[in-house]
Parts: sequence; C-alpha cells; structure tokens
Amino acid sequence: MNKIRWGILGCASIAKRAVIPGIQQSETGVVKAIASRGIDKAKETSTEMSIETAYGSYEELLADPEIDAVYIPLPNHLHKEWTIRAAEAGKHVLCEKPAAIDAKQAKEMKDACERAKVLFAEAFMYRYHPRYTMIQDIIQSGEIGDVRSLHGTFMFNNEGDQNNVRYKKEWGGGSLYDVGVYPISAARLILGQEPAAASIHALFSPEHDDVDMMASGILEFDNGVALTFQCGMWASFQNELSVVGTKGRIDVPSAFVVHQDEQDHFFVLTENGRREVEVPRLNQYALQADAIGRSIYSGEPLPYDASDAVLNMRVLDACLTSAREQRRVELE
Repeated sequence: MNKIRWGILGCASIAKRAVIPGIQQSETGVVKAIASRGIDKAKETSTEMSIETAYGSYEELLADPEIDAVYIPLPNHLHKEWTIRAAEAGKHVLCEKPAAIDAKQAKEMKDACERAKVLFAEAFMYRYHPRYTMIQDIIQSGEIGDVRSLHGTFMFNNEGDQNNVRYKKEWGGGSLYDVGVYPISAARLILGQEPAAASIHALFSPEHDDVDMMASGILEFDNGVALTFQCGMWASFQNELSVVGTKGRIDVPSAFVVHQDEQDHFFVLTENGRREVEVPRLNQYALQADAIGRSIYSGEPLPYDASDAVLNMRVLDACLTSAREQRRVELE
C-alpha cells in the first residue's frame, strides 16, 4: 500500500505534540509537508519534526500535487475557509475539533467536501481508541443494566496565558468549544442518539475576552437519560467519564487524553465488585490517521462521517445559546 501523503496547515502545539507524531507512527500515512504563514517557522518545524518540505504559505501547500490529505489545526474561525479551500484543491481533510464556529459553517464545509468528492473528518481522536468499542460492548452485554445517566468532565487551568487563541471570542474561544465538545460527543456516541435540550451555566471572564472559562451543563436525551458535564480552562485538571446503569456503572478515569499507561484502563462496578478492564497501549492519533487512510484507499465510509460534525456543532450551538442567555434551549 502506498502511504497517504499528509500536509499540515499550521505549526500549532497540538500538531507538533500529538497529531504529526501520530501520523508518522501510523501504518497508512506519512507527513510530507508543513506550511506556516512564514517560511522561517515552517522550516524550523519541518526540521524539528523531520518533515521533508516546508512552505511559507498555506496556498503553496494546497497547490502541491504530492499532497493527498491535509490536517488543519488552525484557530476555530479559520476552519471553514481552509477546509473549503483544501477540498477545492482536491485534498482530503482532517480538521481539528470543533469543526467550525457553528453548525451552519460545519454544513458548508461538509457540502464543499462532498462536492469535491474528498473525505472530511473532525479530529476527535479518542473515538478511534478501542476503549470506546469496549465500553459500548459492555453496555450492550447488559452488565450494568439500562443506562440512566452519563457524567463527563474535562478541565484544565491555563488562565495565565492571556494571548492564547482559546481566549479570543471572535476566534471561537471558550471552554465549551475547546473541551466541552468531548463529553458532548462521547454521550452522543455511547447513547447513539441526539439530545433534545441543553441547559448550561457558565463563567464568562472579562479578563479573557468574555469567553466561557468554565461551564456546567445538562443535555436531555430520550427516556429520561441525561448527560451532566463540566468543562473548563480555569479549573483543576480532570478528564473523566462515568456511565451509570441500573445494575452498575463504568468509570473511565482518563476519558479523552490517553497517556498509554495504566491510568488509561477503566473500571466496571456492579454488585459483583469492581473489575479493571485493561486497555491496549495504542496511539489514538495513529489510529485516527489509519482510519482515514483506509477509507481513502477502500472508499468505505469513515467511522464518523462529516454529518456527525454538523450534528455535534448543532448541540454546541444550543449549549452556547443556553449559557449566554441563561435559559434551557430545545433542539429541533
């Protein structure tokens, strides 16, 4: 199999720390080129990450016929523009989460990729790790009974970094965009359905361009099931998910950020006691790249297609409206 030749649009920390190494460790992909808004930064990163080609503009990379797919780790407000331009250049797209600023933009991105007959994937890397298939299998087995609720938490404290793109309101900053999307997408994945309503209470910080630095919320699903969640960028680190059933629960201590060590195992608690479920030590970024690579080669649908990104943004739109307007928001 010839490997998928990836281009990276930008030198963001997440690209250097996780996604580029993941692609480089994958079976199906190779990072061929990286672009920045200036050639010096692109060359510095290409040397640091052992990438063959550096470009001083995103346009140059998209014009390279040797590039099959691009990863876009740019600030949220730039996702739509560069996804559409990449699609028009015939490149498959892996776009960092959240897919866009709102569901309308996400749909425009989806439609552009469909017109160009290229793949579009939102970079929720955790979903490609076998842990979530294992969790779903346990739920389907009936071991914890009927699911009654889920609780997810993803928080960290970075409030001192005043120039961070996460703290620019017009750029799509805020904790709901940055980390709240994880428990939201996880609940949709595990339950296999869309929520009917959202109620969110948030801390908006004037010191951080009035973005939500902390949010707590509830999403209402069918049959009285709910996701309660917390997300924050001005709170002690936490990264957990619990699924509560009528006969037991599943606790995932490291739900979204995987460190490839013993902390990444999860636990099932029932009347029979507490058992640890061992999880294979795998790079979820490499698994993500391989899923996309296999789909490009085989033509089979992605595990999570572009419509999922639109649906997740639809929920996020409701959450942001609820937080800003301090009211319960129903989703049509």
